[in-house]
Order: sequence, then C-alpha cells, then structure tokens
Amino acid sequence: MMREGTGTPWPRRVTDPPEAPPAEPPPGHAAITFVGHATFLIRVAGGPTLLTDPVWSERCSPFTFLGPRRARAPGLALEALPPVDAVLLSHNHYDHLDVATLRRLGAPRIITGLANAPILARNGILAAEELDWWQETRVGAATVTYLPARHFSARGIRDRGRSLWGGFAVRTPAGSLFFAGDTAYGGHLREIGEALGPFPIGLIPIGAYEPRWFMRAVHMNPEEAVRARADLGVRTAVAMHFGTFKLTQEGIDEPARALAKARAAAGLAEGDFIVPRFGQTLVLPF
Repeated sequence: MMREGTGTPWPRRVTDPPEAPPAEPPPGHAAITFVGHATFLIRVAGGPTLLTDPVWSERCSPFTFLGPRRARAPGLALEALPPVDAVLLSHNHYDHLDVATLRRLGAPRIITGLANAPILARNGILAAEELDWWQETRVGAATVTYLPARHFSARGIRDRGRSLWGGFAVRTPAGSLFFAGDTAYGGHLREIGEALGPFPIGLIPIGAYEPRWFMRAVHMNPEEAVRARADLGVRTAVAMHFGTFKLTQEGIDEPARALAKARAAAGLAEGDFIVPRFGQTLVLPF
C-alpha cells in the first residue's frame, strides 16, 4: 500500500506470535532478543539481564489515540520477560521512554542520563539512576557506562535539550557490548571505540533517516551505520531502530534493504551486521 502522493510504502500491521526467550546463553555468550525498534532483552551468561528502551505501547506518543502507531507487534510478550536486573534508558523521546511500559514493568532499576529521573518521578517511577556522559555504575559484575551521542531530547515544545541523551557500554567478565540508543554519525563513535572498544557485539540504529538534509543531524542512515560499526570496533553488529514505527519519509522496510547494499559495498558478510527478525533471539559469542 502506498501513501497517496508520496510513493512511500505505508506501514501495514504485522502480527506474529510472540516467541518465548530460550534458556540462558552458554558461557562466553550473550542472548540478544529483538522486541522491536530500540527494545532488546539482553542476557549475558553469568551476568546481568538487561532491557533497553522498553516500549510495548501501541503508539510512541503522548497520546493513546494519535501519533506513530506500531507496524509490527512486540516480538516478545511483556509477560514473558524473565526477571530484569536493570533497564538502560537512552533518552526521553517517546519512542524510547514509554511511561506506560515502565509502569507495567514494576519499577526495576533504571539507568539513564542526567535530568531524566524527574520525568519518571512525575509519573510515579522512582527507581532511576542518572549518569553523565562517561560516568559508570555497576549492575552485579557488569560495569555500565553512559556514552555520548549526537542527538537531542524533548518531551514537548518547551523542554528541548533539558535532559541528557546517550548510549551505553556494558562490560562484563564474559565480554562487552555497545547499545547506541539514538545517534547521528560523528566523531564521538570513534572516540568511544578507542576508549572502550573493541566491542564483540554492538546494537546500532539504521532507520528514521529521510530526508537527509533534516535527519542527518540526529539519525544515521544504513551506510553511516556500517561506518559506525568500523569506528566503534564492533565485530558483530545488530540492527535496531527500524521496521516498528513509521517516523520519517523512507519506507518502513527500506532501512533493511539499504543496509544490505551498504554491507555488500563495504565487503561485509551478512553475519557482520545482522538484521534481526522481530522476536528473534541471537546467541552471540563475546
């Protein structure tokens, strides 16, 4: 189906039966379950169980009746989640910070950027720990570092840039991984790679990038995502931020197609930068 006047495919609702996550990964591995958009369930063998930017709501919007609606159902039922040690919350945009989902989770520990805790507290969510860029905290045996990103924050028209945005590095005795959150391409990626990399596993956004004259300051396109993988020193990249909500002008499934072309142009194998299926669990070695 095309949206009239644009030639852009309009998202169709796709509903697959949610999959139950498999058992704990083997030693030296991480199990990465793609729920949708920027939401992943991450389980490290012998380490923490983490949830990134959890959004199970039908819309990413301040309203339940208006705003971007899911084109695909969550790949995992929220009720099927194992106990979560911490939520990694990258920033406050509605497609990343979803109050309704965080309430349903029952207040696990939340790690996020500066000035996001008051937003959560106003909504009755009191378990947030704030970090500045490059600050660290511990989750069991893991060290979690909040990292710079080239993006912005806002929940409304008067609070732009008043809370911090960023990504995360998670370093465990088994190995380390990177979660980008939302970011445009920039020199901060190489800086992160040099300071904390290489990363055996990296979750890197590929969608919401058109038109480039406007979106290049806040989101990477697939070609830039391939360059980011190299800058960060990521061995196995996993695509995120695609195929769930129609946020920008490119077709809902175009990021995955464009990534295949960018990957081939860079001489990468499909397993070097994976586009996960919704609900798929990737068991990856460190």
